Amino acid sequence: MESVAGVNGNQVFLYPASDLAIIVSEHNPVEALNQKAGVDHARVIADCFQHSTVLPFRFGTVFNDDETLRKSIRSNQRQFQGNIDKLRGKTEMHLKIFVDDCCTHTLDKHTHAEGVGREYLSNLRENAARTRERQTRARAVSFQMHRLFMPLDEEVSCRLTESGKMVLDIAHLIDRKYVERYQNKFASTSAMMRECQMQVSGPWPPYHFVHRLTRGAHAQPAATAPARVLNPVGAPLAGIAEAIPAMA
Repeated sequence: MESVAGVNGNQVFLYPASDLAIIVSEHNPVEALNQKAGVDHARVIADCFQHSTVLPFRFGTVFNDDETLRKSIRSNQRQFQGNIDKLRGKTEMHLKIFVDDCCTHTLDKHTHAEGVGREYLSNLRENAARTRERQTRARAVSFQMHRLFMPLDEEVSCRLTESGKMVLDIAHLIDRKYVERYQNKFASTSAMMRECQMQVSGPWPPYHFVHRLTRGAHAQPAATAPARVLNPVGAPLAGIAEAIPAMA
């Protein structure tokens, strides 16, 4: 790990813990965990992801000392190993789909407090109907994407933009060996679905599919001495056949 710099350019260390390998760097509490630090964190994850299974930790996870780190890893080792097994050989692809709002023909009516009554209740019913219609549209697009791309797992969210479009953010978990096939499927799908604007990115470490793994690995209060900051990743150790999780 000598060639990889961690948060704020600090040296990255490989920290063995039983069957796991943790990637850590020193963190001085007086140094802000800002956007640049987040980029540093993501770079370590991406670098390790090129060579190994990656188990990302939440950015800014800090332990005040090595013993606290050891206790957290020991108490959650089974969960770490289970998630490494689940994510081994997998990657995340991300779709962003822009769909025209199916309810733009109906404008929201703003009713003053004194107008509560029949008109107010009517507006509530109209808003509820529009919400259901949008949800139905979003589910239909999401189902179509699932049927076309056939991911192993997925996470879907939907929001309405000020410009009047619905945006679906879809994370797909796939086998790494099928990335090229996925990209080819995207090219044909985006050409076919002219009513939608589609964007694809990846492959990424499987951020959306890592569960909240630890009970004790939450950010600690600011310490007066340098602490360990985890830049989550998973990596195999030389000479060991099984991929070993590491948090960078």
